[in-house]
Amino acid sequence: MNPIIDIQNVSFTYPNEEEAILKNVSITVDKGEFLAIIGGNGSGKSTLCKLLNGLIPHYYTGDFEGEACINGLNVTSNTVAELSEHVGYVYQDFENQIVQARVIEDAAFAPLHFGYADYMERAREALKIVGLEDYENEFVWQLSGGQKHLLALAGCLALSPEIIVLDEPIAQLDPYHAKSMYDVLRKLHHQYEKTIIVIEHHTEFIAEYCSTVLLVEKGQVVWKRPVREALTAIEDLTARNIYPPQVTQAAYGLNVGSGAIPITLQEAERSFAHFVKKVIHAADTPSMKSSEAIAEFKDVSFSYQTVERSYKQILEDINITFYKGEKVALVGNNGAGKSTLLRLLTGFRKPNAGTVSIKGKATAKQSPEKLADIITYIYQNPEQMFIEDSVRKDVEFFLKARKQKGYEDIVDHILELFHLTELQHKDSRLMSGGQQRRASLAIGAAMNPAVILLDEPTANLDIATRKHLTQFIDKLAVRTELVLIATHDMQLVSEWATRVVVMNNGQIIYDGGKEGLFSNPILMRRAGIIPPQIVELSHKLNITPAKYTIASFIDFFQEESAWTIQKT
Repeated sequence: MNPIIDIQNVSFTYPNEEEAILKNVSITVDKGEFLAIIGGNGSGKSTLCKLLNGLIPHYYTGDFEGEACINGLNVTSNTVAELSEHVGYVYQDFENQIVQARVIEDAAFAPLHFGYADYMERAREALKIVGLEDYENEFVWQLSGGQKHLLALAGCLALSPEIIVLDEPIAQLDPYHAKSMYDVLRKLHHQYEKTIIVIEHHTEFIAEYCSTVLLVEKGQVVWKRPVREALTAIEDLTARNIYPPQVTQAAYGLNVGSGAIPITLQEAERSFAHFVKKVIHAADTPSMKSSEAIAEFKDVSFSYQTVERSYKQILEDINITFYKGEKVALVGNNGAGKSTLLRLLTGFRKPNAGTVSIKGKATAKQSPEKLADIITYIYQNPEQMFIEDSVRKDVEFFLKARKQKGYEDIVDHILELFHLTELQHKDSRLMSGGQQRRASLAIGAAMNPAVILLDEPTANLDIATRKHLTQFIDKLAVRTELVLIATHDMQLVSEWATRVVVMNNGQIIYDGGKEGLFSNPILMRRAGIIPPQIVELSHKLNITPAKYTIASFIDFFQEESAWTIQKT
């Protein structure tokens, strides 16, 4: 059988770049594979996928060498439009693919413009596959982030492509919608026999759903392997700052033996079930709160007017106080109101009812410019914070505008603190995703605020970059009085937060410690939360309190000298 994708000796260099982003790449993909492409930020994963529907070399021009055939079509001699009937592509910035006002119109857009008489039937079938059949008459802006992602996928499916490519399909989704997305992909793979290709950093999902893995480094293919062989190549992966599933790392750290290393939670539960000693540990001692209130919401509600002149309630009757020294994680499903709550603190939005105050001052009575001396909001998209043509100019912008004396020394210190000195003269917009995150944190730190707000700071980052970013966030916490993070990243929550606030449908449904959240399945289900693997495994093994890091999990077992690992 001929492969559905056949790429031979392909190299590609973007215009005005000296080094090729793809270097002599040769791979084949068989029909019906579920392939995950892994590699660090900037390794060439997205560029490789843009070759599959002809964006390279037709849209992104540059120096192209080699040959690529997709479902029998040569990419150089067929147009993007011709290839798009065979390859559906959901981009990382999927909202840019949504081009119509209503859901059904957007799903029908591609088959309509390809001239299919049954374009509406195709659209409805695609919406049914992704579970949006009940939303076809909704306006697209009424959908949650997860639903919009499914709509972008439906727009591709309406052309009935043989191959579906998704660039980081769950980067901006809460854990519940992330699982829902992969469940849809599994259905497309099993029931509709589609060939699925994902660029993915979350190896837990790769282990659960994918059949093969392609490792890319510096524009070259390192290997392509079956999923189990790939994810148990621990040294290969960690040498490239790619981390296997948490349960795999834990088993490897405890020397379970290569033949017995689990890659899924279910396998890990069976492997560790051989530990039979009953363990009773005291619960974690809750951290003491400072008595100094920094930010406070009293009876706060917020809504906005829709195009139909009705009002959509975003926040309802919020009452909460944040204290000095806290590291707070705001969690909950897409559309829960997390970002809105943060923006109310900045003064850019005013509550319809109630009072929001920062250090005793009501935000409604302060201008955003004045509040910027106290509070900094770091956007989910770092590019929204870049104004100038270099990192240094971006970092010093606020200080110069405030006529801060000695600002150059402050900027030098901040650049060094966030490892940006060597990049200071580079345009922030041209840096990698991880570098852009560091630059946005440096901009926030330069303002020397009392409060820093971060909206999804780890989205779209590989695991290694996320780990480094957590260290930089800790540096911010040392310099400020309060840090609030809105996030779907449960590993960040489990390893970093001292307090967790859970939101659902504009209301606070939980406010407390991590153990209280992660040990309450009803609460997690309601808020679209799935705990990190190591926490889930702790619960399944009746370890109380649960372990929140791989290191603490390993230490726990190693400290229990009476336990022995029964190798299988």
